[in-house]
Amino acid sequence: MSRIPTPATIEAAPAAAQAVLLAVAQQLGSAPNMFRLLSNSPAALEGFVALSGSLNKGKLPAQTRERIALAVSEFNGCDYCLSAHTYLGRNFAKLDDAEITANRSGASNDPKADVAVRFAVAVARERGHIRAEQVQAVKAAGYDDGQIIEIVQHVAATIFTNYINEVAKTDIDFPVVNRRLAA
Repeated sequence: MSRIPTPATIEAAPAAAQAVLLAVAQQLGSAPNMFRLLSNSPAALEGFVALSGSLNKGKLPAQTRERIALAVSEFNGCDYCLSAHTYLGRNFAKLDDAEITANRSGASNDPKADVAVRFAVAVARERGHIRAEQVQAVKAAGYDDGQIIEIVQHVAATIFTNYINEVAKTDIDFPVVNRRLAA
């Protein structure tokens, strides 16, 4: 059970958040628990949705965005986000099981995406303290400066959702995927 109450419906959310939740529901087919949880702070909900919407218009393909979310969510051990991004990765980004498994391991079966995913995990692991060679490797793989910034911003956005869902212990409303236990 969630540690922070999640409004059961869009109508039960604060009035200032309802329009944003309706827009989320229109895009995704429902307003998932995480978004309704965030509605407790209409400003946080609006900010997160705006950031996500802006990043979706960026240069990184949907597949790479989902790969990054899966890798960072596994790294941070967030079952809610692993469940959500496994569902989104399969159903919207059309990632297959082998790719999802590789992403959860911090890699990709696509050579170019592999560089982005490994970089994203390094950014999370090193808390942004990346060496110049790591940035050069991403550039050598064909990513431009704007795409590198987007990768970092996707890492930050994923860390936010990982942390809020772990703090709240948000009830998972996707097919459940559990983080792997450290060996």
